[in-house]
Amino acid sequence: MNGLMVVDDEEGVRRSLKKVLEKDGYRIVLAENGEEALTFIRQNGQDIETVISDYRMPGMDGLETLIEIGRCNAEITRIMLTGYATMASAIEAVNAGIDGFLTKPFENNELRAKVREYNLKKRLKQFVSEQVLVELHKSANSILPKRMRVSVLFIDIRGFSGLSERLNPAELSELLNHNFFSPFDNIIFQHNGTLDKHIGDSIMGIFGAPITGGDDAVRAVLAALAVREDIARVNGSITQPDRRIAVGIGIATGEVMAGIFGSSRKKEYTVLGAPVNLASRLENIAQADQILVCGETAGFVEGIVRLERVEALVIRGFARPPEVYSVMGKKQEIHLDNSRRLV
Repeated sequence: MNGLMVVDDEEGVRRSLKKVLEKDGYRIVLAENGEEALTFIRQNGQDIETVISDYRMPGMDGLETLIEIGRCNAEITRIMLTGYATMASAIEAVNAGIDGFLTKPFENNELRAKVREYNLKKRLKQFVSEQVLVELHKSANSILPKRMRVSVLFIDIRGFSGLSERLNPAELSELLNHNFFSPFDNIIFQHNGTLDKHIGDSIMGIFGAPITGGDDAVRAVLAALAVREDIARVNGSITQPDRRIAVGIGIATGEVMAGIFGSSRKKEYTVLGAPVNLASRLENIAQADQILVCGETAGFVEGIVRLERVEALVIRGFARPPEVYSVMGKKQEIHLDNSRRLV
């Protein structure tokens, strides 16, 4: 999906934007008013990644157009094109949730850079907390591929097959979205982690990339404990035992390659390396509501959580069995502030 729509009632502006933005590989779609743009989006919205709309147009203005497009497909990056005389409209656009604005007259290279920036910010908003997003904007090189030391967290539902057989699709969707994906994604964000992906009934989170705080293993373990506490709270409120959720959690720390990887059709920010495989294996062998961590992770948190060594584990893909510990609970109450420090 690399479609970009330009909405402007001036043909010259449409053609100029098309010529400039085609250089970045976008498939350009042109519309001369808001109504035409909305008709196309309603029929082909899945093909459009970005919409740039002029503010002043006959009929629907640009703000109305972009708001309606957002209602059709919230994943589309929406950018307002405005003149200096209508800067107030740009502020109104940002307040309405529009992703960014461009001013006329525009300089070609700056225009291309801004479109890339707004698209990147839109995508990253789905995966990182606002605090991490702010740090990323201070350093544009933060997401370039590089070796980093991170802690990787995997969370997986136990007995998912049985759950999916007992519930109809609508009930299963509501249960997972409300009690699993939404709260656990938020817990990752609250601990300044990066939501890497959802894989079926699993969640993968990264702590330490693209921004590291030096306490990433601690944050990963505290996030896992918060997940376990939330599971207990939710299950306590569910009166039907067959709808209660149990999870297994695995955390591994080590060096990975972090960056944006993928094809021209789909790219994602992720990490690659042995810690990813180990965290996945630990999650797979964890018992219901058990948190298993590798030896390196345990070394960072042994002062603040109670650990028990897990012996005689055979972990597929590792010639030498790694040290594995089960996290039993906190030794003391730990609070996190928004500056990525432990207090």
